[in-house]
Parts: sequence; C-alpha cells; structure tokens
Amino acid sequence: MSMAPLFLPRDADGSPLRPAVFIDKDGTLVRNVPYNVDPALLQFMPAAPEALAALAAEGFALVVVTNQSGLAQRRFTRAQWEELAAALRERLHAQAGVELTDLLHCPHAPGEDGLPMCPCRKPAAGLLMQAARRHGLDLERSWMVGDTLDDIEAGRRCGCRTVLFDSGGETVWRRAPLRAPHRVLTDWVDVAELIVADHRGLDIRAGIP
Repeated sequence: MSMAPLFLPRDADGSPLRPAVFIDKDGTLVRNVPYNVDPALLQFMPAAPEALAALAAEGFALVVVTNQSGLAQRRFTRAQWEELAAALRERLHAQAGVELTDLLHCPHAPGEDGLPMCPCRKPAAGLLMQAARRHGLDLERSWMVGDTLDDIEAGRRCGCRTVLFDSGGETVWRRAPLRAPHRVLTDWVDVAELIVADHRGLDIRAGIP
C-alpha cells in the first residue's frame, strides 16, 4: 500500500514539494489529430477534463508535456502552436474549472533513428525535470500518463509512476524495463480513481509497487 510520507520533501525556500500528474497531449488528453493547430479540431478524450478536476482537487499539480516536432519541421508556426495551447487551457477551465500548472512542449525533431537529439523530447525526461524545478514538484510522488511507451520511459526516468493510456497511440511496442508501465488503462475515470486512491493510501489498486 502506498502511504503518505511522514516528512514531505521541501523546496529550497522550505515549502513542501507538490506531487504532480504529467499528461501527454495528443492521444491522451485530446484526440490525436496529427500536427493539428486548429482549435476547432481540439477535442478532449471522454471524461478527461473532469478527471483532471478531481486530481487538482486532490492537490496534484497538472502539467501537460508534449512533443511538437511539427515546429522543427515547419508544419506550423510558433504563433499557431501558442494559439492552440491557449485554447486548450481556456477550454479546460470552461468545461471543468481546471487550471493547468504548466504546458511544456519540445519543439525539436527526432534523429533519423527516431530517438531524441535533445534533452526535452520524450522519452527523455527533460520536460518533466524542467517542470519539477520550476514548480517545486515531488517527482517520486508524481505520475506520468501517456499513450505511448515513450511517455512511460520519460516518467520512469525521473522516478514517477506511470499509466499507459491505451488509446492506440503505441504502435512499435519497443520493450525495455524503463518502458514498462505500472498500469494500463483506457478510461480517464479509472486513471483519476487510481491516482487519487494511491495518494490517499487506499489499497484498491493491486499491482502498483
């Protein structure tokens, strides 16, 4: 059973570090429309806004971390990306009262082998580490939720527990210990229930180390 620590880790200013839920964007938070920057095509996955509201009410910071290689490939401009990011934030607030703690993106393209050429493109953990430093987050009490094993690896690399949101985004299935999710789920209601229960120390999620 997961139990809250008796002594919470603290930031440099003495404030306790917060747990976070890191959320992949395409195929996890919103339906995957490749290289989309049109707010009209932005559609949340079922129950995602309400699930994030439940997680925020539990005290979790909410951080979207997303690879956006379309910027490097010049499929869209930075201004177009920023317009979409603003629309995502606004709609989360309008639909469920959710305020994201941050929305971080990697603008770089992968190498020819598909692997990152920078420290921020998932499966590297740079975006999560950046958010942790910026917002005083406790990575060991945090979760990464994403639809590919690259998301899982990014989370595990910085000590988070992980949920593979199996919406069909993973097609390669390149297996390795760092790419093994703690749980595989297909519904945001179940994701929120799992994370909240674990945070409260409730023993209803067999199989979580």
